[in-house]
Amino acid sequence: MKKTREEQLTNRQKAAVIMMVVGPETAGNVIRHLQDDQIELLTLEVARLDRVSPEQREATIMEFYELAVAQDFIAEGGIDHAKKVLESAFGLGKADEIVKKIVAAMQVVPFEFLKKADPSQVLSFIQDEHPQTIALILSYMPVNSAALILSKLPSELRADVAARIAMMEQTPPEVIRRVEQTLEKKVSSVLSQELTSAGGPKALVDLLNRVDRSTERLIMESLGENEPELADTIKNMMFVFEDIVQLDDRAIQAILREVDVKELGTALKGVGPEVQVKIFKNMSERAVAMLKEDMEFMGPVRLRVVEEAQQKVVAAIRRLEETGEIVVGRAGEEDVLV
Repeated sequence: MKKTREEQLTNRQKAAVIMMVVGPETAGNVIRHLQDDQIELLTLEVARLDRVSPEQREATIMEFYELAVAQDFIAEGGIDHAKKVLESAFGLGKADEIVKKIVAAMQVVPFEFLKKADPSQVLSFIQDEHPQTIALILSYMPVNSAALILSKLPSELRADVAARIAMMEQTPPEVIRRVEQTLEKKVSSVLSQELTSAGGPKALVDLLNRVDRSTERLIMESLGENEPELADTIKNMMFVFEDIVQLDDRAIQAILREVDVKELGTALKGVGPEVQVKIFKNMSERAVAMLKEDMEFMGPVRLRVVEEAQQKVVAAIRRLEETGEIVVGRAGEEDVLV
């Protein structure tokens, strides 16, 4: 039977699909709870995604739902309890399949990301590593892939690695974790080139405009180091608070009707005079006087609070853009108020 494209998705790819399905606002709330390296990997997946068919989307959502339900049942009464409930809901065969996935997820296997990797790609990344490191990696890879890689190593290195595999006993978890993280960072950019799902740069821009500024900076710095061309594409599409100066007066007036005055005052703390002038010129003299008074009264404000206020203003701009009330121009395009 011919495999569907959905069956070929990795777990990280499926996570990226779910991020796209739930929308940028919910996705932004989710990734705030992830570790920095997880955020970098997941957002890179989102940026590289292209299209997803209705069948792929439905299958991924259903799998996510089933696993979430199963985890709830496991948390309530253990695996046996979960299996009984799932059998009632989905039948014996489906229940077994779901429980196996949950158990496998709970028992993380080192170097899991190499399971579907092309052995020739793995070989190119590990052949210059220390023989003990190569032996450790091959010990956790599928036997056929490990054998192919071993056979491609230079003869002297091949014998050394084989001997180390034979003599290998227990390896400290922290050593395995360190080697795994280093290797995954090397190969992730190559392995992720096979993505064929939904998302792309525009989806990542929508997501970045809804996360906190520190997370945004982390992601953009990582992309700048690892994917400079993609980072440039994202930057060209991004709209940040300071870009308000690029909008025309009618667009500014539409934005002012959408944002809270106190939030606006906080957002304007610490920005350059050009941004403030752009805002003030689209307000009445009385409103400007009151806003300036509020800004003086609030005194020093933490950077985090200012960035959160700026993020809310940007979110309002994105809403207006999505509804077609304003058009935020890119690369010299005009901003139009409909």
